Amino acid sequence: MLDLDAYLRRIRYSGELRADSSALAALHLAHASCIPFENLDILLGRPVRLDLESLQAKMVGAERGGYCFEQNLLFAAVLERVGFSVTPLAARVRYRARRVNPRTHMLLLVACGGSSWIADVGFGLEGLLQPLPFGSVQKVRQHGRTYRIVPEGKLHWTLQMQASGAWTDLYTFSLEPQVPADFEMANWYTSTHPDSPFVRTLIVQALSPESRRFLRNRELTVDDGRSVTRRTIGGDDELLDVLAELFALRFPRGTRFPFRDS
Repeated sequence: MLDLDAYLRRIRYSGELRADSSALAALHLAHASCIPFENLDILLGRPVRLDLESLQAKMVGAERGGYCFEQNLLFAAVLERVGFSVTPLAARVRYRARRVNPRTHMLLLVACGGSSWIADVGFGLEGLLQPLPFGSVQKVRQHGRTYRIVPEGKLHWTLQMQASGAWTDLYTFSLEPQVPADFEMANWYTSTHPDSPFVRTLIVQALSPESRRFLRNRELTVDDGRSVTRRTIGGDDELLDVLAELFALRFPRGTRFPFRDS
C-alpha cells in the first residue's frame, strides 16, 4: 500500500493533487529535485528490489535514491493514486553509447485531459525535470535544457537533447506496454551483469532547476547553468562527506564502495 502522505513529505510537495497537466509537472519536478539518482546498493552487494514496499522503505523511509526502475515505479504508483492513467514503457539508452543497448531504461506514458506526456524521473544526468508533451516534435525548453521527442520509423520515438546547436539522442522507445516481469528481468541484468556500468561504476546524480551535480566514481561535476566545475574526491572518507553534503545520502563511517577507478 502506498503511503502517499509520507511520499509527499519526502519530495516536499504541498500543492494540488489532481489528475491534470499542472499537477503532473509539479509532482515530476518535486520528485526529480528531491530524490537523487544513485546505484550505491549495487556496489554494496545489496539486491535492488522493485516491489512497492521496498521502494518506499528505501527512497521514502530511508531517504535514499535509486535508479530508473526504482524511481519510475514509485512515481507511477503515486500518479495512479492521484488518478492519472499511466503506461510503463522501456527504452534503449543511446546517450554516450557505443553499441546497441538492450532495453534497460524505464519511462512512463501519462494520459490526462486528452493529452499524453512522457514522464521520467529516473534518467539522471541530462534527464528531465518536468514531463514532455508526447505526439509533437516541438522543442521544449526547461531549466537550461532543450528537448524534443521525434518519431523513428513507424513504431519508435527518440528523446533528444539539444547541445551546442546539435541534437543528441538520449534514448529510443516504443509504446509497447511493459509488465512487472519485464522490469524484473532488465533490473536483474543492470544490477548484476559484469558488463553493466552500474556494477562497475559509482553513479550519483542530483538535479534541480538551479544546478546539476554528478558524481562518477571520484569525479565530481557541478553545473550551475553558468559554469561547470570539476574536482577529484581524495579518499573514502571525503567521498562519504560529499555524498552527505551534496546529495543528502548518509552512510556510516567506514562504508566503502568497491567501484573500479578506470
